[in-house]
Amino acid sequence: MKVIRHTYPKEISIGLLLLIFGVSFFLSSQIFRAQVHELELKTFIGMLLVGAAVVIMALVLWEEFLFPLRIKPVEGGFNFRNHRNKLRKQLLIYLAIPAIFVFIYLEYEINAVRYFIWAGVCIVFPIVGKLFSGIKNYNDFLTLTTTFIEYRNNEKRGKIGLNDIQRINLVKDEGGILHKFGLVLSDNSEVMIDLDEMEVEAFYESIDSYINENYKGLLKR
Repeated sequence: MKVIRHTYPKEISIGLLLLIFGVSFFLSSQIFRAQVHELELKTFIGMLLVGAAVVIMALVLWEEFLFPLRIKPVEGGFNFRNHRNKLRKQLLIYLAIPAIFVFIYLEYEINAVRYFIWAGVCIVFPIVGKLFSGIKNYNDFLTLTTTFIEYRNNEKRGKIGLNDIQRINLVKDEGGILHKFGLVLSDNSEVMIDLDEMEVEAFYESIDSYINENYKGLLKR
């Protein structure tokens, strides 16, 4: 694998996670019915668990803590995809969050409104922010080589030789970020590859760079 974005240095990662844990630990006291001056060891343990749940949420949402961004080299090019091992690890890590909040619900006297707000944020945000898209696009990929372009996007898939392509039209958003590109084939039909419907947004810059470096003669200017 070719690493194009490393994880944060260990010191920075630990420092940021400790900061997140500390803030969430002290704020989580509002979940429990006991007043601050009445907090017992059991309640402090509950606060530690909530802090841990928030840290786990951060690890899932903020992938740079644990997962470097890698591109898989293939013959003549690269394969861009949402790596399955990373997604499996994220799912396993995530499962600790609902387990923590179920335990707190069963074992502690809680302020229901605040509890469900905290639990909702910690449980829902990783699903909406990362996991749902990753699972939905589990099999999606884009392969760019010097001889062919291959892709899979849910129901759409194909493998097209460069000799069958007349022109490549890049489609960028207002910020100049590539989010899809069209292939005009020899028979004048067009195939649109929708990067924004795949789990490859982290690779947009690398995909754009590869196309500009290797398909110069096919690009529409």
